[in-house]
Amino acid sequence: MSASIVLGLGGTVDYELAWDARVLGSLASHHGIVASELDAAIPVVDERSLVVSILGYLRDGVGGERFVASPEILDAFAARFDTRVTLGGTCVRAAIAMRSLGVESLVHLVSIDDHVRRLLPDGVSYVSSADADSTDPHLIVQYPAGATIRVGDAEIVTEHPNRLIYVNDKPNRELVLSDELDAIVPDARVFLVSGFNTIQDPALLEDRLRHIERLLGSVPAGGVSIFEDAGYHEPAFSLRAREAMAPAVGVYSLNEDELFAYLGRRFDLLDADAVERALHDIAALIPARCLVVHTKHWALALGERAQEFAEAVRGGILMASTRYLVGDGQTAEDYARTAAMDPPERGVALARELERRFGARLACRPALVLTTPEPTTIGLGDTFVGGFIAALAMAITTENLPM
Repeated sequence: MSASIVLGLGGTVDYELAWDARVLGSLASHHGIVASELDAAIPVVDERSLVVSILGYLRDGVGGERFVASPEILDAFAARFDTRVTLGGTCVRAAIAMRSLGVESLVHLVSIDDHVRRLLPDGVSYVSSADADSTDPHLIVQYPAGATIRVGDAEIVTEHPNRLIYVNDKPNRELVLSDELDAIVPDARVFLVSGFNTIQDPALLEDRLRHIERLLGSVPAGGVSIFEDAGYHEPAFSLRAREAMAPAVGVYSLNEDELFAYLGRRFDLLDADAVERALHDIAALIPARCLVVHTKHWALALGERAQEFAEAVRGGILMASTRYLVGDGQTAEDYARTAAMDPPERGVALARELERRFGARLACRPALVLTTPEPTTIGLGDTFVGGFIAALAMAITTENLPM
């Protein structure tokens, strides 16, 4: 089997909850939760701690991903809400997004079941390291802007929409790699790496990193290798993965939550001075050949060949924006309508100012102002990656690839 675009390393089955502030508020009251104990990072060992964590994220207004002590906690919590089954994981959501523009790809899976077989679209092929069917769903909580939940004597009001992911997924935690990758990657024009963030065993992490480092070395001349970062269930493992991947890939990509976490500070994403300082700091922390940072207000490529990825950055913005507006089932026509929208003047001015300050080493594109009564915040980063790769694939030829 061969493929021009290979996306790894693991897909998921997602249980997406229909947002219901009343149920969440009722659970907070039932468990006697008060505002002073809200903590997004609390170990999730039962339903009470799960609710404390969710409310902590809502209070802080951010998204995140967390490990849960047992899958039974997730099953019981999901049963309290209306739920639908979708496919997730960076590689799978990216592949689905790309397919909406007619771009085919191959995904590497570490688990397989009838949900995957039913929902994976035509034009997305796969290899799997699984030797039997299994289902280890990820619980996805998508919250809107303006949601109000009473917690004890306090009230939480969310400012922006975002999403939370809670998981207990053994196949992705072990991230077994198929031997077929060794034959496929040397023929790939694009190779995406993601998924180390769920690993919890340091020896296993080392083994998977070494394997992927070898595979990255086999990407053909002119091929593009991309690493998409994520929130790590074991935060200490993040440093090791960054150390291994930054020098090994052509493009190292991360979102604003990861940017804030790595720098240990939050800042105004529309303040040129603050963004400039952050970019210098993150480039020192992650010395990759090209950094891609995607946020709600802009996305950019930073590196010696950043200009070659300018249209791919815009493609990522357009694809993620289309998903935000349309959700699952987006089409090429939806993408075209998004592409016809004008970015806000403030965003255009910021992008130009950053490009002036960094010169040819930076290509920045402003995000769009998006208004919809039912935004989709699940999988926006994954979809950005899909849009980035789709734009890259449609713009390049085998004789003229960046990186």
